[in-house]
Amino acid sequence: MLNNSLYQTVMRDYDRRQAEQKHLQDLRIQEIYEKIPEYRTLEQTIVSLCADEARDRVLNPTLSHSDAAKRLHHQITELKERQRTLLISSGFPEDYPELHYICPICKDTGFSGNDLCTCFRQAAAQKIYDQSRIAPILETENFDTFNIGYYSEATDPRFGISPAENMRTIVSRCKAFIRDFDQRFANIFITGNTGVGKSFLTHCIANELLKDSRSVLYMTAFDLIEAFEKHTFGPKDELEDTFYEDTLFDSIMNCDTLIIDDLGTETVNNFTVSQLFLCLNHRQEYRKSTIISTNLPVEAIQDIYSERISSRIISYYHIFLIFGEDIRIKIARSR
Repeated sequence: MLNNSLYQTVMRDYDRRQAEQKHLQDLRIQEIYEKIPEYRTLEQTIVSLCADEARDRVLNPTLSHSDAAKRLHHQITELKERQRTLLISSGFPEDYPELHYICPICKDTGFSGNDLCTCFRQAAAQKIYDQSRIAPILETENFDTFNIGYYSEATDPRFGISPAENMRTIVSRCKAFIRDFDQRFANIFITGNTGVGKSFLTHCIANELLKDSRSVLYMTAFDLIEAFEKHTFGPKDELEDTFYEDTLFDSIMNCDTLIIDDLGTETVNNFTVSQLFLCLNHRQEYRKSTIISTNLPVEAIQDIYSERISSRIISYYHIFLIFGEDIRIKIARSR
């Protein structure tokens, strides 16, 4: 995860953005000068007249409303209009020589008034998504590398179906979840013993959603609770001190898909339970998909966490039970 240098990191990006836009503006102006020499002459005249106007106002403020000042202002306006006419007649957009902004609200400063601009917060959130420790994993763990051969075709008498057939059904439903993501809001709860492919499956889903430009935040349950603790109990003195925690908390609550891996491995107490409920309830209310993987059976959720959390999962989540041999052990044996 990123640390509290997130604020400075994003600010440096904005500094680079401003420098790049200024460079592009300089190139556009140079292009105009080369194609319309008169435009450059007019620009030099305007700069000279503006300097004269500014000097006169400093030396004699009472002249600002005089006839001479009005004539000077009118002359500058006419020259600018001539420049505009030259641009249009030469096939340039009217705003071609102006400084262009990626974000017109904050003009690429990152601030709208005294507050951080929405684009700044989005840029910070994107860095959190990019560094949520899942990107490198997805190169090797995705639907293209998924191998149904790790699951037995023999029927498990406990369930009346084979691990392989069960997994085919689960994969099919996960692909339907991805396909219908925009049309049908849903959550997924994946349970099963250690090593049966729960985390692998969440990585497969994440990879497909990221391909569709969805914001996906992957966190272990331990990291999730740690983020809640820092947001709740961390220092609140300086903007830079709290920016990362606030941004991460907002991302947890509002990203398109939150993946909570290994639920049940974190320390469970009243704070843990209340914050987890707050998170799941908020995301349900605002229709933000959540995917949970855990070794815990569904019936244990009520005992370990609370009836409210258990009720949310049973009512609003697709529950997938993966069973079979530990794939890690199976791979080790085959070597």
